[in-house]
Amino acid sequence: RARALLQQLPPQDCDERYCPDLAEEERRQLRAFSARRRQEALGQGLACPVPGPCHGCPCRKCGRRLNKGDPGVSASRLGDQFWHPSCFSCHFCHQQLVDLIYFQQDGRIYCGRHHAELFRPRCASCDQLIFMEECIEAEGRRWHLEHFCCLECDEPLRGQRYVMRSGRPCCRGCFESLFAEPCQACGDPIGADSEQVTHQGLHWHARASCLCCSLCRAPLRGQPLTCRRGRLFCSDTCSRGQDASSTASDSSDSAFASAPSPEC
Repeated sequence: RARALLQQLPPQDCDERYCPDLAEEERRQLRAFSARRRQEALGQGLACPVPGPCHGCPCRKCGRRLNKGDPGVSASRLGDQFWHPSCFSCHFCHQQLVDLIYFQQDGRIYCGRHHAELFRPRCASCDQLIFMEECIEAEGRRWHLEHFCCLECDEPLRGQRYVMRSGRPCCRGCFESLFAEPCQACGDPIGADSEQVTHQGLHWHARASCLCCSLCRAPLRGQPLTCRRGRLFCSDTCSRGQDASSTASDSSDSAFASAPSPEC
């Protein structure tokens, strides 16, 4: 319950004590934002048996009939309507509302987290609402300017090239040293700016010297290909030719190893 409350009602959305790094103007905006939400949107559902006058009314969420005496939840800010207890959930995340605490907007109920995000963006790093005029947006998420940093080395990335890794930004240097996949052909890491081709979980540079048939060296970019034992071929014929070449080489090696040494 405590974890769910922290998720649905982030304390930093309503109390400046949980946001120690805010500038004074941001603190002022947070106080005003929190007070307005409490006055206009905050409520607590009432769990009670459905009264006689509401007998046969539909559940606000699922539309199924609620009969007199059935367990139900009412929300005073939304008039004479009832929900099944399991249907009293956030419109956005669909989680049941802990302690029936809700925020209403345009006739819908939300948890505190997602109601706040209707009006203010949330920083993907510190999980606080953003009250600054400027922020950074990338991959559908937003950050405070000072929080858009490499997930590994904390280097500020504003105005820099970066790669997203597990939903967080990573500078090019850290990405290439820690996360870049090796090319199956040349063995070098495939950099953040390099085009690559992935096949059966393996990776190649998209350049002609790497993305080519292992036997005849024909370029394979945009062409059908066959992969066998981690090597690319332009056709089954080349892949069989490679197998035959390997077998012949193995046989020669074996014959050489078993041949008698010449007598002196």
